[in-house]
Amino acid sequence: MTNSGTDTDMAQARLRVRIGEASSALFRLDEAAPGTAGALVALVQVIADEAARTPRFAKALATALSVTADAPVRTTVPGRAAPPVAAAPPTVARTPARRSRRAPGAFDPFAVYRESGEATLRERLSSLGVEQLKDIIAEHAMDYDKLAMRWRTPSKLQDRVVERVKALTTKGDAFR
Repeated sequence: MTNSGTDTDMAQARLRVRIGEASSALFRLDEAAPGTAGALVALVQVIADEAARTPRFAKALATALSVTADAPVRTTVPGRAAPPVAAAPPTVARTPARRSRRAPGAFDPFAVYRESGEATLRERLSSLGVEQLKDIIAEHAMDYDKLAMRWRTPSKLQDRVVERVKALTTKGDAFR
């Protein structure tokens, strides 16, 4: 077995131990505050499912959590000593699943849409060339059907960006 395989096995074993410890803590929480543990589990499950489904969200989540990863949280249960703080498992350098040779997009279409609406987004997109539009599509994984990168018509590419931004921005609105 290779060293990287052993490292991966160890990381998975550490993760299983931490999940077991979290499970025990949730059962204790449920005894102390019924219902709270179930709500916390539901929240974590929604976050994990969305991160698994959306690479952009997973990246943002990893960035947000890396800020706090250096300062471990110590919790205590009344009458019990604080658990020892384990060192964070070593990170395994992973290569991205896809390598994009495209330049970063000229701007973040989600930010423009959120701040100024669809009309302003369309206006900003109309000032871009075909390759710049494709850069935005590639950066934000908007080529779900593997067709957009073949298109040469700016209006079709602009429509794709607007369509995906609107779809992903309003995703989940039915639950609000």
